[in-house]
Amino acid sequence: MSQLTLIIAVVAGLLAIGFVAAAVRSLRRRRYVSSAVDGLVAAVLLLCGLLLGVITVATQGYRALTHEELAATVEVRPTGVRRFEALVVRPDGGRDTFEVAGDQVYLDAHILKWKPIANLFGLHTGYELDRIGGRYDDIASELAREKTIFSLKRDKPLDMFALARSSSLLAPLLDAEYGSATFQWVERPAVLDVYVSTTGLLIRTRRP
Repeated sequence: MSQLTLIIAVVAGLLAIGFVAAAVRSLRRRRYVSSAVDGLVAAVLLLCGLLLGVITVATQGYRALTHEELAATVEVRPTGVRRFEALVVRPDGGRDTFEVAGDQVYLDAHILKWKPIANLFGLHTGYELDRIGGRYDDIASELAREKTIFSLKRDKPLDMFALARSSSLLAPLLDAEYGSATFQWVERPAVLDVYVSTTGLLIRTRRP
């Protein structure tokens, strides 16, 4: 996804430079109308190139989603009363361990759905895991007991989810941007396969 948009952005930038040069030549020859047209085309190409460049940077960390796929494997192990350890293993091999308080393990993700016209530029529904934490079985405990929440996001210069909420330039391309969450009880050691589909997150449990 990012490679295609980056290529298109670079091509648009190179074409913009060409039209700028043509506009300068026309201006020197006092062809003002031709210079204005070339300048306008250069500006449009430059704007498109910059927009696609921003999209490329902001979607780093988001994985393209075309069907149900494994987002992470979480190995859980109770360590005390309403406490457990959660080892998150990502598809790329990355591993993170968290000490969590609660009865259930909770995960959520950001999901971006693009309009069909954006698919022409290689942009498809994408997702990024956002948080992992603990969840209590009853509201009273949720309000009174220790809360634990940890980030699963990777550091990057721009975040598309935040950019989509603040920029009107992306509105014509985005169909929807939303969050999805799921949770599972932790009563004994288990391996939880966290899947993401076009309808959101789900967990399938298997014993270690």
